[in-house]
Amino acid sequence: MGQSHSLTINGRSLSVSLDDPDTPLLYVLRNEVGLHGPRFGCGLGQCGSCTVHVDGQAVRSCVTPLSSLKPEAKIVTLEGLGTPEAPHPVQAAFVEEQAAQCGYCINGMIMTSAALLKDKPKPSEAEIRQALVGNLCRCGTHARIVRAVQRAAASL
Repeated sequence: MGQSHSLTINGRSLSVSLDDPDTPLLYVLRNEVGLHGPRFGCGLGQCGSCTVHVDGQAVRSCVTPLSSLKPEAKIVTLEGLGTPEAPHPVQAAFVEEQAAQCGYCINGMIMTSAALLKDKPKPSEAEIRQALVGNLCRCGTHARIVRAVQRAAASL
């Protein structure tokens, strides 16, 4: 019989039951909760595609065991950042700049950028590039991604 864990995900209180408390948060979000914004990429915390916010900080959910989260932790995924009707400024800017191609990196790029802009509303281009250095993009849309973050910063 599994242990029950209470989580607040995208503003909703949920309880999940798992046999292994060291199950990565990514697996809980995708398999137990049904959210597909965070993606499985490398499984090692090196590509960024699994990035979510935990208490406002960007974290790699593929290497974050469920047992490491405090019960009061607030988790926000790409789905909770904004809505189709009212997207977060970073989400809107990524659409306007056509910054996504294959979609592999987009979750990590958006979640990392939103965390950056929360902490530093007017970052320089160098600061944007530095913040995103740990997010891998296979398509090479880096210039569009940087422009999208700059556009979002200007709209905040």
